[in-house]
Amino acid sequence: MSGHSKWNNIKRKKEKTDGAKAKIFTKCGREISVAVKEGGPDPASNSKLRDAIANAKANNVPNDNIERVIKKAMGEGKDTYEEILYEGYGPGGTAFLVETLSDNRNRTAANIRHYFDKFGGNLGQSGCVSFLFTQKGVIDLNADGVDEEAFMEDALEAGVEDYTFEDGVIECTVAPEGFSAAREYFDKKGFVFYSAEVAYLPSTTTHLDDPDQIKKIGLLIDHLEEDDDVQDIWHNWDEEDGE
Repeated sequence: MSGHSKWNNIKRKKEKTDGAKAKIFTKCGREISVAVKEGGPDPASNSKLRDAIANAKANNVPNDNIERVIKKAMGEGKDTYEEILYEGYGPGGTAFLVETLSDNRNRTAANIRHYFDKFGGNLGQSGCVSFLFTQKGVIDLNADGVDEEAFMEDALEAGVEDYTFEDGVIECTVAPEGFSAAREYFDKKGFVFYSAEVAYLPSTTTHLDDPDQIKKIGLLIDHLEEDDDVQDIWHNWDEEDGE
């Protein structure tokens, strides 16, 4: 569930999280639960729920799990999750946005602050780094067998703002408000998804030379990813530093 970055980094993070399916299922479940409580249990009339279900399926969450979460969210359960976006600085002045779904704001804030303090960063105030990012819908598709020239027509139909073909992946960016429609278009056309999310893309990246900073930022990302309250992480570190 890590934030968007270059495909090789997405792939590496997917490999890293494959052994933590329970955590991924929990995070997808919270996303579905929030969507149901906000817009109802019918994905046909709840685009946020449709996107959450699609994300869960992309992370191999079984249909039975998805249905159980929807039924539970329809009841009068005590679980009420609040969406909170934290902003902070990592090692070397790198910028971080951390999106959480929490049923205990105090616990979540304390944990996030602890991770930043422990690994050479600091949690900041709202607005301290968000201006360095632009929110976009990002859809990564399997490019196998897809003709680049023919894809231009699909991109126009889906409302894609920009796209690239690289290393067997078509990376598309769309306006956030057009994300659901674009994802559904590509789904109906039979494209194979690697990932699809509304992400915060950095306007510039920060390069780190210090091996200690590179080690600490890797540990910071690992600890944030492992926290059940954290849904997504975005940062402006040039991850090729760690390769």
